[in-house]
Amino acid sequence: GTLFSPREGTMADEAPFQFLHNEVLQYIYKSAENGETDNGRNIAKLENMGFRVGQGLMERLTKDTARFKDELDIMKFVCKDFWTCVFKKQIDNLRTNHQGIYVLQDNKFRLLSQLSAGKQYLEQAPKYLAFTCGLVRGALSNLGVKSIVTAEVSVMPACVSDHKMIRKIFS
Repeated sequence: GTLFSPREGTMADEAPFQFLHNEVLQYIYKSAENGETDNGRNIAKLENMGFRVGQGLMERLTKDTARFKDELDIMKFVCKDFWTCVFKKQIDNLRTNHQGIYVLQDNKFRLLSQLSAGKQYLEQAPKYLAFTCGLVRGALSNLGVKSIVTAEVSVMPACVSDHKMIRKIFS
């Protein structure tokens, strides 16, 4: 199997992945203190990094996979195999309106679990979600799906991710 096979282990052990993610956040926000003060620019950097990682990871995960039959099939793969590879668990809930909008819910999102559950920490959540939004957008892009991926947190450490498909890839 490959290093990235969800069946034989995952991309990284949980602790090293969380440490790496935190170091990336620290690096981007520290460099911002030295000039770049635009939080939106930092979020965009994190999202773009995630996009590139998501593309590469999906490439490896799907190299021996049969072609997906439709968008729902793709989203099920993202919720099971892709999410398990990255976060060691499946998405807790997948909903769709059958018109190109998919909502993924992770009730114990690992990258938020180190933050306290207090309301004051909710404002910190976007920087912890940007990389993952990019990760999913990159993964979908690799499969030919253009999308807008957003995330929101109302209760820590739960995360709800909203995926809007821009272009239908199946007729």
